[in-house]
Amino acid sequence: MNEGPIILEGVTLMTLGMGFVFIFLLILVGAIKLLAVVAMRFDPVQKPSPAGASVSSNPTSDDSLIAAISVALHHHKKNFS
Repeated sequence: MNEGPIILEGVTLMTLGMGFVFIFLLILVGAIKLLAVVAMRFDPVQKPSPAGASVSSNPTSDDSLIAAISVALHHHKKNFS
């Protein structure tokens, strides 16, 4: 029995399969990069604030966030103590 042609056919099939997967992944990466460029045109990322500036522009929302976190922690400690 001669296994030479069967092994050659298996290697050919493996090479074609890996080639198709590689090409598909290249197309997928290209499509993701293209979508990222299109998304940046519609909704650009805001530039970060300087190091000395506050992260939030609305101090009232910071106060309400701190209050909400404090209430949640108090409730958690009360229920699980």
